[in-house]
Amino acid sequence: MKDQIVIKRPIPGLVWLTIKGTGRDNTVHDGLAAELETVCSGINLDTDVRAVIISGPEGKPFCKTADTSKKKPSPSLAGPVAGLCCPVIAALNGNLSGRALELALACDIRVASRTARFSFPGITKGTIPTDGGTQRLPRLVGKAKALELLLTGEAVDAAEALRIGLVNRLVKKADLYTVVLEMGKEMAAKATLSLQYCKEAVLKGLDMTLEQGLRLEGDLYYLLHTTEDRTEGIIAFREKRNPVFKGK
Repeated sequence: MKDQIVIKRPIPGLVWLTIKGTGRDNTVHDGLAAELETVCSGINLDTDVRAVIISGPEGKPFCKTADTSKKKPSPSLAGPVAGLCCPVIAALNGNLSGRALELALACDIRVASRTARFSFPGITKGTIPTDGGTQRLPRLVGKAKALELLLTGEAVDAAEALRIGLVNRLVKKADLYTVVLEMGKEMAAKATLSLQYCKEAVLKGLDMTLEQGLRLEGDLYYLLHTTEDRTEGIIAFREKRNPVFKGK
């Protein structure tokens, strides 16, 4: 199955990726991984892109991965999204389990409908996550809660997902796309390099000592002072107008 991603640009600087699967569950197949790799590589080369939204079709679940009998892991869905330099907002609806949840965990901000549910049921089938679930989940919710979810395979509802930090925000299902679009617009109005460097400082800093992380933060801060966007930001502030950032 090809063409499982629909690409739109609602406003300059913002790319919306819609995962278009089949059936009521929005089921996707392995070809999605190759599509994501191509699309995400292109986004990283496009200096005009400041933020990305990823979702399922409006009113449908985020996505469901097709069952497979392969003995080796399927191609990564989470990897290409995790490798995006710009911020990624996920609009989450329906039941997210297994690789679909791993894909959501690779995003930076997760906004979910109040009816969404989340689970890693692999343990009940004699498997474990293979696309980052055992690594990204504990970084979000802590070791104890991550182990509970992974070792029991139990699902949590949206309210519990918010409480433990699995998602950032809950909204009504009817408001989900409106909320993420407004969030995307806000980010798309910011300076490209500032967004990228801030994301880099946080994500890389998690794997560093505090001293190393502070040094990285300082280096990126001073790098921003050499950019054209930093100069534009200062001039726009003095002239009391909105800045026009160019990602340089």
